[in-house]
Amino acid sequence: MIKLNNKLIILGVSVVASSALFFTGCLGSNASAGNSSAKVSSAANGMYNPTKDALDGGVTYKRENGMYAAYAVNDQATTGVNFGRTPTPNELKAWDTDIMPDGTGLPVGSGTVDDGEALYDKDCAVCHGEFGAGGKGYPTLTGGSLKSLSNQRTCPGKDAPNRTIGSYWPQASTLIWYIRDAMPYANPKSYTPDQMYAMTAYLLKENGVKIDGEDIEELNQDNFKKIVMPNRDGFYPNIDGPNGVENVKAFYKDPKNFGAVGVRCMTNCGKESVATIGNEITAVVPAYSTLRDLPPESASGPVSEAQKIYEKSCAVCHKTDTMGAPALGDKNAWATVLEQGINMVNNNAINGIGGMPPKGGAMDLSDDQVKDVVKFMVESSK
Repeated sequence: MIKLNNKLIILGVSVVASSALFFTGCLGSNASAGNSSAKVSSAANGMYNPTKDALDGGVTYKRENGMYAAYAVNDQATTGVNFGRTPTPNELKAWDTDIMPDGTGLPVGSGTVDDGEALYDKDCAVCHGEFGAGGKGYPTLTGGSLKSLSNQRTCPGKDAPNRTIGSYWPQASTLIWYIRDAMPYANPKSYTPDQMYAMTAYLLKENGVKIDGEDIEELNQDNFKKIVMPNRDGFYPNIDGPNGVENVKAFYKDPKNFGAVGVRCMTNCGKESVATIGNEITAVVPAYSTLRDLPPESASGPVSEAQKIYEKSCAVCHKTDTMGAPALGDKNAWATVLEQGINMVNNNAINGIGGMPPKGGAMDLSDDQVKDVVKFMVESSK
């Protein structure tokens, strides 16, 4: 299923049809659902309009002798190919579920920052760090610097651009949309609308985003539309609204948008020494404090150190079996794992196996700590 000239096309099973659509779509032809076989057939004979501007400001060229510039293309005849049918209203509704900057697609619900913090600590901190300050291999969500976005990585003494939700993302709708469709990592699409708003509210507040000058305490489908992200105007050309595509084309068509016409933007290239960048490519964000004054509440008594490590570093994959890992409490799954012997189980946990990285990605753990966590999971699954 693809979107072509603002029409949703449900593709047939023909290989020729899908390849023809691919080339006409990528190369910017005027093919559409109506009378598509004739148009694509003429395109295959080298009839692309060489003056039609592509989205990035370029132009399309003729196909000749089975080639498009340096690339070989499929010149098979497409006459009579079935390109699919017009989708039904219900099919369009199921497909068109994005959340737009103007509020289109926002769910009905409400969530508080406090609820979002509890949800974040349970589902997200293991990957993204306390308060979103960054995890091992996962994006940093908070902090950042709007000023750093103008830094160039080749300038000695300057940090790389520090891009986070608050410093880089131009629209808050992207955040709640991503949370809805892709998070939490081990169980995506499991959040209710209230949880989506709560998580979004928490992350926006941690980034210092306000609504009408006031700290965010609660988000819903109404006040969400009032959010103005700090980098709202940091991207160009403007792609929002019904004229977004034409704005992009017009922007790239004018070479003055890229500097003075006919004047080189760089001089003395290769004649001067270049300082080594070293570790300046990665901006260093000071770690947030992880101090917790109150012990975690537990109805079953004190929480062991192994359980704390499990909750922080292992639960994201072992909480359920959706990641392919044996779930905590699944007696049969752990009985199967233990058939290879506890020594091999410990070895796999320490050194990694399959999709599981060594020590579950928590490389600061000692081997003995990992063994203690394995013991905790085994004993909790009997």
